[in-house]
Amino acid sequence: MKKILTLVLIISLCAFAVFANAQKESAKSSDVAGFDEALVKAAQKEGELVVYGSCEEEYLTAACDKFEKLFGIKVSHQRLSTGEVQAKIEEEKGNPSADVFFGGTTDPYNMLASEGLLEAYNAKNASHIAKPVYKDKENRWYGIYTGILGFMYNKDELSRRKIEAPKDWPDLLKPEYRDLIWLSNYNTAGTAKLVINTMIQKYGHDEGLKYLVDLDKNIEVYTKSGSGPSKNVGIGECVVGIGFLHDGIYQIVDNGYKNIGLVIPASGTSCEIGATAIFKGNKHPNAAKLWIEYALSPECVDQAKENGSYQFLVIDNATQPEVAKEFGLDPNNVMDYDFEDATKNTKTYIAELMAALAKSGIDTGNQGRFQVK
Repeated sequence: MKKILTLVLIISLCAFAVFANAQKESAKSSDVAGFDEALVKAAQKEGELVVYGSCEEEYLTAACDKFEKLFGIKVSHQRLSTGEVQAKIEEEKGNPSADVFFGGTTDPYNMLASEGLLEAYNAKNASHIAKPVYKDKENRWYGIYTGILGFMYNKDELSRRKIEAPKDWPDLLKPEYRDLIWLSNYNTAGTAKLVINTMIQKYGHDEGLKYLVDLDKNIEVYTKSGSGPSKNVGIGECVVGIGFLHDGIYQIVDNGYKNIGLVIPASGTSCEIGATAIFKGNKHPNAAKLWIEYALSPECVDQAKENGSYQFLVIDNATQPEVAKEFGLDPNNVMDYDFEDATKNTKTYIAELMAALAKSGIDTGNQGRFQVK
């Protein structure tokens, strides 16, 4: 009798294990049901993907980890500023050390595309992109989010110094802000490249460059990464930072710095389009295509707000971060941005600005001020 009971128990346990495994496989299959089966299998056969990311580390890690979990493909990733990625891919000349680019402003993407270093791909999930402006016309990059350029300031420090918060771009030139403003490095950060193009498009070529030379008198530090200023406003090391306002929201909501104020410039500002793309000549082409489909899906982008990234999402089946609206941000309340001019001329504008700064007596090689690490 005991032998029979033992046998029944063993059979039951085996049946349960088979059932549990079937359920697991069913769930796994369900997770990837929205993706092309042939592409998934081809990508799984390659078995590997290398990602360079310019969004914040927390979101980049979460996005890569979920891709690996969903598809069983090993993902290696590295967080670099957009300028670093651009320089690396240009140096590698069609033999890239990574397969895909994820996050970061589109000016460097457009420059890489114009140099033939991004691979065109007609993504199925691009049908969910809300506006034509959120993708490259030749499908060499796709937008995943958008964020507003503005100012962040430390309320306590400005109050202590009896200085009013800046309301618009011209305010930043006032002498009371001398050595109180932080911006990112024009040579390393996509954010700073956007600032250059925004000022030139806003004020005209000569006046835009003049504005930035005049602004330099009040800049204390140019950080390597675009989010660098926001990370130092709450602690008061940076009193006024120029950058993307969703980075300021992260410092307020996630890090508890209630002393940070946010400003959308009164006369208008621009917005970034954070993107994703495939590097030309990559070593895992199917996994790279699958990444693009994944990056344009809620499975990927809905993780942003859960990992401290509060940008507005640009696909119509994603869930927007309500906290961004609570802070009064509106992705539609921005100036028209000339992407074509930025693509053609950003490198020239950077060279002209650095030359103008040097001519005005600024030591542009000072890495304590113009940070590259």
